[in-house]
Amino acid sequence: MENLVLYQVAERIATITINRPEKRNALNPQLIAELTSAFITASEDDLVKVVILKANGDTFSAGADLAYLQQLQHNTFEENVADSNHLKKLFTTIYYLPKVVIAQVEGHAIAGGCGLATICDIVFATPESNFGYTEVKIGFVPAIVSCFLKQKVSESIVKEILLTGKIFSAEQALKYNLINFVTNSSDIHQIVREFALSLCSGSSGNSLMITKQLITQTTNPLLEKCLETAVQINARVRESEDFKKGISSFLNKEKINW
Repeated sequence: MENLVLYQVAERIATITINRPEKRNALNPQLIAELTSAFITASEDDLVKVVILKANGDTFSAGADLAYLQQLQHNTFEENVADSNHLKKLFTTIYYLPKVVIAQVEGHAIAGGCGLATICDIVFATPESNFGYTEVKIGFVPAIVSCFLKQKVSESIVKEILLTGKIFSAEQALKYNLINFVTNSSDIHQIVREFALSLCSGSSGNSLMITKQLITQTTNPLLEKCLETAVQINARVRESEDFKKGISSFLNKEKINW
């Protein structure tokens, strides 16, 4: 079976590449598991100082895979709790990783894909990139990512982008403080690499690790409680009639009349 995630190390930089371009790098259980494994490998690798997360193809990640969404309709509550915990593990692995994680977003980052970018420490995007937490449009909720999003942007912005489910540009994401830099697509690879190399050569690895720990462990002391609640909410929402209606309409490409 083809690897959905590629991992390579050079010049103390681990590059983790989502490798499912034919499916617009959509998330499914295998991809989530491979990403988690890759980040754990980077965490434990003494040769790695900085991690870059990127994707092959013209989409960073379009969110959940269609077959995956279809399967969720048939899951039991316990299966949905377990599934939500897998996503929680991926997000917390990245968030607490003792290495700096840089997202290189080229193309759309939607729903779970937008969540992946949100978790990273530093985010670069191209002017053509679009972002959005579109879960409410299909009867779902962006539960787990909301716990992290509230730490990056104001409450009013959180409500605006999560309740509307709107798609917004990289420039708008920059204004929201969701991302750090907007860089031309022709330059982003080199600029991200230079940024990562500057961290490798200009900063103590131990200091980077402890500084990141200082930020992640003191910003929101209730984060773990929030995540536990989010997992339960995810599972409960998946049993709702609105979720079943939304997913069915989405899969059948039918207009949803809420």
